[in-house]
Amino acid sequence: MHKVKEKSRLPRRSARSRIRTTRISAKNQATLPVEILRRAGLRAGDEVRVTAEGAGRIVLEQSTQALRQWAGCLTGVFPKKYLAKLRREWR
Repeated sequence: MHKVKEKSRLPRRSARSRIRTTRISAKNQATLPVEILRRAGLRAGDEVRVTAEGAGRIVLEQSTQALRQWAGCLTGVFPKKYLAKLRREWR
């Protein structure tokens, strides 16, 4: 007589949807799992904005602020057509 395995009644989670945990170190640092970063489209070196949204909830968002803060800050610093001339010299 063959024994039939009883199927679990709970749906099985795929590896992609598993919840991961990490610890906060004594230096207030946490290591983020690579698969979570990949799913969020983040890589080592990316700048993120960190906000607290209530007790026990921290949100990381990719920051574009670093680029925005410098946009347009050099307007009028160089004479007209200077940069175009400089770029032609690079060729």
